Amino acid sequence: MPARMDLRPRAVSTLGASAFLIAAAIAVFAWVAREGARLAPDVSGFAVPRTGGAEGIPVAAVLRALLVVTLASQALAAICKRLRQPPVIGEVIAGILLGPSLFGRFAAGAFESVFSPRALPYLGLLAQIGVVLFMFLVGMELDTGLLRKRGGAAVVISVASMTVAFTMGSVLALWLYVPLAPSGVPFLLFALFIGVSMSVTAFPVLVRILTDRGIQKTELGILAISCAAVDDVAAWCLLAFVSSLGLAQVDGAFRTLAAATAYVAFVLVVVRPAMRAAISRHEQSGRSNTGLLGLLVTLMLASAFATEWIGIHAVFGAFLIGALVPHDSEIARDLAARLQGFVGVLFLPAFFAFTGLRTQLNLLDDARLWTTCLVILAVACAGKLGGTFAAARYAGLGTREAATLGALMNTRGLMELIVLNVGLEQGVISPTLFSMLVVMAVVTTLLTAPLLDLLARPARPTAADRA
Repeated sequence: MPARMDLRPRAVSTLGASAFLIAAAIAVFAWVAREGARLAPDVSGFAVPRTGGAEGIPVAAVLRALLVVTLASQALAAICKRLRQPPVIGEVIAGILLGPSLFGRFAAGAFESVFSPRALPYLGLLAQIGVVLFMFLVGMELDTGLLRKRGGAAVVISVASMTVAFTMGSVLALWLYVPLAPSGVPFLLFALFIGVSMSVTAFPVLVRILTDRGIQKTELGILAISCAAVDDVAAWCLLAFVSSLGLAQVDGAFRTLAAATAYVAFVLVVVRPAMRAAISRHEQSGRSNTGLLGLLVTLMLASAFATEWIGIHAVFGAFLIGALVPHDSEIARDLAARLQGFVGVLFLPAFFAFTGLRTQLNLLDDARLWTTCLVILAVACAGKLGGTFAAARYAGLGTREAATLGALMNTRGLMELIVLNVGLEQGVISPTLFSMLVVMAVVTTLLTAPLLDLLARPARPTAADRA
């Protein structure tokens, strides 16, 4: 057996060899530079352009904005978690605090520096990508099997909560239209949108509230998840219809709706069986998930592009593909594990900040407007809580359980903000009304935890019980 070579070089020889190589490289480069200078002797006027990134993208400005947004979001999320509120509410509040109403008002110079006009379009683009990814994840969380098992009660309660809230919202639109609707918006479109905005339940936030309280697997928790899932699907279908009306300026709405219906049918009839067969074969083979993950993300992006091109917003296409992925499959768990943290920490706070930049509480500058805001809040709570409570009692739930379900269905959170941003982008609602509805979304979600705590308290014993 040959003797092992001693490859440990002496320290002195190592330093000497390294110094020689460095000196040789410097000498050769000096000669190259001298010879190269003769090729272009007059270059004194040249300066490297400071573009800030590829094709003038202000990379530093965008990163600065993202840094501030992420720090503020994480801080407020931690505070809300300690107060037993959903962390997402802290991120929403952080976005509003960073907007023109507070940060822009009391620290105008810093606000202009952080959210410079050059950086805002790119921040908005990141926000939209984040929402598309988030809706894809929401779709994957839907348990369609659960809907089939508990479809009867869930559908009745969800339909009641939506129809009551939608009806009250459309009636409220009669009062809001003249003072708060943008000029030129048809009343039909405005009323439909107000109705939809009152009908939304935040499915992801509701699930997280139930999970935090450890009641997601109870009868009431499963019923609440089922109702929220039905509500979610119905609300997105309604919003797709309203969106098609707005983008087609009413006249071509049915063409847009027909194209959307044909696309959904194609996805359900052609894409869904092929996708599920591919997922089943993949899980049986035991191969790495990387290739299938890439395929699903590609399908999601293609679907988002298709619905955006049709004219009903990219989030619908992403949600549709996500809903086709079996929620309990290995690939769904793997994809959620890879995306949720990144989307939640980086992209969604950008969306909240972008929403906060659009929320101008300073527009609510008199008592009349704040009174209108309170009326909107009261109608939103009455519609969701009242409709859910009445339907739950009709379905056989006790008073306390029906009220608890109503409090949960009144949670709006992020889903409402997505709906409101669609309405603002399409010019269906004004910035003032947008700000009022954002306040409503935040307050109704904040009310959920205190209401659940109140309803969870044991009833006081009556005189008969004490006897």
